[in-house]
Amino acid sequence: MVLIDGNGKVVGRSEGLGTNHWLIGIEKCAERVNEMVVNAKEMAGISVDAPLASLGLSLSGGEHPEFKKQMSDTMSSKYPNCSKVYHTCTDTFGSIATASDSGGVVLISGTGSNCQLINPNGEVHGCGGWGHMLGDEGSGYWISRMALKLVFDDIDGLVKAPHDVSLLKEEVYKYFQMEKPVDILNHLYRDFNKGTVARFATVVAEGASKHGDDLCKYIFKEAGVRLGHHINALESKVHEKLAKCEDGLKVLCVGSVFKSWELLQQGFLEGLKRGHEDRPPNYKSLVLLRLLVKSSIGAAVLGAKSINEKFPVDYSKNTQGFFTFTPDC
Repeated sequence: MVLIDGNGKVVGRSEGLGTNHWLIGIEKCAERVNEMVVNAKEMAGISVDAPLASLGLSLSGGEHPEFKKQMSDTMSSKYPNCSKVYHTCTDTFGSIATASDSGGVVLISGTGSNCQLINPNGEVHGCGGWGHMLGDEGSGYWISRMALKLVFDDIDGLVKAPHDVSLLKEEVYKYFQMEKPVDILNHLYRDFNKGTVARFATVVAEGASKHGDDLCKYIFKEAGVRLGHHINALESKVHEKLAKCEDGLKVLCVGSVFKSWELLQQGFLEGLKRGHEDRPPNYKSLVLLRLLVKSSIGAAVLGAKSINEKFPVDYSKNTQGFFTFTPDC
């Protein structure tokens, strides 16, 4: 959470627990949002009883009209001193608004995954974002699930893993505090927590980077392939103004999984190339960017726009390029 004044100065900040309403419900989501606002107001020296002019909420699942109304109604009724106006959108919109005022592509890979394109003419196209039951390909949860699947299939003799499972099996037992294979069911059913499962991806990353484990490296390569496919899915819908930009088509990469880019890179390039065996993509080059600031900046920008206000933003200081892909012509 950030509070920004009319001059574009950040006057207050706060952090809080997860706000995914699909996992915790709208009531708890609203409660956590209000807690962050209160904490940010206190940091800024603003009375907690003084409503904000507008609050931009860039949240997972925030694109659904029904949720937008329910969230606004809940905040207004239960926390009347929080803000005068609420602007709710999906988490990808806040990320793009942090990086650019003319749209772009954002690829999210954290606990879950999602990819969205906002064209300069306002058109919006998406790929993914279907949650851990149907999607989340290439995300932390997907990496963890794939690791578990490979280990347990190998234990059962159902499908032999492509590489030795010894290190990963040991780490699974340690992380999930298991004594026997059946103990994993508590974590997947009775005590299921998506975030807890997803965080095992950091263990897989360490197995690949620190120990050079082939199975861990294989999992991250496959995650990279899926993330590349997300870009392919939207490439044909990219507006010419973005696709033909001399600086390349900019893709904002958001989420903790991208901290392991060196493990994703080979698979990501494979994923991009698999989609263009018969034709080149419509972009000259692809530039991957990372945020240097929190995407809550973009949420604030959108909140201000919703009441026809704006403040100065130096977008050049908000992102940094870390990889460029130029397709073979």
